[in-house]
This record gives sequence, structure tokens and C-alpha cells, in this order.
Amino acid sequence: MTKADIISEISTKTGIEKVDVQETVEAFFKVIKNSMIGGENVYVRGFGSFVVKKRAQKTARNISKNTAIIIPEHFVPSFKPAKVFVDKVKNNSKKTNAEA
Repeated sequence: MTKADIISEISTKTGIEKVDVQETVEAFFKVIKNSMIGGENVYVRGFGSFVVKKRAQKTARNISKNTAIIIPEHFVPSFKPAKVFVDKVKNNSKKTNAEA
């Protein structure tokens, strides 16, 4: 499912025009991105958490040149789904796999 599909489905289910839904969805993602860029985590109850994870400094190898490279510590965005959400996906997946 793409962002356009999400916008179409929300528009169909709510009766709100696609342009308004698109602006809302874009604003939602912009708020999440800006919060995470600022080092702030975003928690959506029942869905999951958008968290910033710290990766420690490590040494990697460049195999072709046989040299060591130091990768400095850095931060990466991550998503952790809520337990309720994970359970619903697991239960639904079991039903569709049993039917196949």
C-alpha cells in the first residue's frame, strides 16, 4: 500500500476531499520527522513508537583494501510496533495462512 492508496482510502471512508486528507497526512509525517530529527521520540498508543536509536562507534573492515574503518557513533530512526498491534497482525496472519 502506498501513501496515495492510504489517502484514497481515508478520503473514501471519511468523505473528506483527497486534497485535505493529503495535507493532513503530509503534516503528520512532517511532525514525526521533525520530532525525530530533534531527538524526540513519538508514541502513538495502540500503534507503536517512532524512536531514535543510538548506534555505538564500531570498527568495520574494507575487505578489498584490507583496512580497518572506524564508524563513529550515530543515531538512526526506528519503529517499534505496540504489543496490541503485533498481536492483531499475528492472529490475522494465522487465519490467512491457514486458508492458503
